[in-house]
Formats: sequence, structure tokens, C-alpha cells
Amino acid sequence: MAKTNFYSIDEYIAACPEGTRERLQEIRRTIKKIAPKAKEKISYQIAAFELNGMNLIYFAGWKNHISVYPIPAVTKALEKELSPYMDGKGTLKFTLDEPLPLKLIGEVVKARVAGSLKNAANQSTRKNH
Repeated sequence: MAKTNFYSIDEYIAACPEGTRERLQEIRRTIKKIAPKAKEKISYQIAAFELNGMNLIYFAGWKNHISVYPIPAVTKALEKELSPYMDGKGTLKFTLDEPLPLKLIGEVVKARVAGSLKNAANQSTRKNH
């Protein structure tokens, strides 16, 4: 991907390798379904969603894989499900030769939303004291 300085997720996805574009749209739809109040944005020159003024989740298309990050603290059971996709600290990597585990990605988004709501509540409590 030679282009940078994206202004929208549509523009970002259009510049990604052809084999990743539909998968990125699937992830985008999954995030929107789970976090309809989250706002799309570009952050660090990749696709991201923001909720309650904080970055919720990022996703990116590469030549041979799709990445989703950051990974929140999760239950042991979910951690076990995520382990085949873990690539470094806080990153999920999905190869293009396998179907996207959208349900699993959705669980990560739900965990991130829960964390975001908790942070927003904590900040609100601090402001009122």
C-alpha cells in the first residue's frame, strides 16, 4: 500500500490489497453491529473505531493477512479461542486462506465496548467528586 494520509475507512479499504477488502468490510460491519454508537476514523493510518472519546478497536489489511487490535483482557475460555490468532502482544492476525472468525472478532469488540463503558463511567465518577 503506497498511499497514506487516509481520510475515511472507505478510502483506506480501497487502498488495501484486493484480497483483503471484503474481509475488512466484514469486520467493519461486525463492529458497527456490536457498537452502533462507535465512530469510524483513521488512526495511525489504519481503520479504527472510537467510542466515548477513546479508540475502541483498529483493523488493517496487509498483503497476506488481516490484523485486529488491541486485544482486551478476556476470560480464559476466550483467550484459548484467540490463541491461534495471537501475533505479538495485543494483536490478532488472520491469514487470508481461512474464513474470518467473525463471531470471535465480535467477542473481542464486545469486550472492548465493555471496557470503554467502564472507563467512561469511571471518568464520570471522578469528575463528579
